[in-house]
Amino acid sequence: MTSLVKQLDAATAEKKIKSFVVFLNDDEKLPEQLKDLAKKEDIKNTVFAVDNPAGPTDYSISKDADVTVLLYDKHKVQVNHAYRKGEFNAQAVQQVVSDLGKIEKKSSK
Repeated sequence: MTSLVKQLDAATAEKKIKSFVVFLNDDEKLPEQLKDLAKKEDIKNTVFAVDNPAGPTDYSISKDADVTVLLYDKHKVQVNHAYRKGEFNAQAVQQVVSDLGKIEKKSSK
């Protein structure tokens, strides 16, 4: 997860896009842990947020997913990747980063 966040953060600055990572969790310690992570990993352009475990209903978050990555343009989800526990690996991170190009191309039209 940290690898993806760092790459998103770099792409956010480079491509002048916006990015955020929402953690669907009710752990009261998580916001402080995320602040520490952002400081430790020098995350400057990506916003961390915490929401309820079910997530927003409009986003169709899979209940079976451990990690869900949504890429959207103009408030409409363009890419939705859901990964079960253990499936979110380096190859998945590369797929997500590659998909950023799809969003950029659609935005420039």
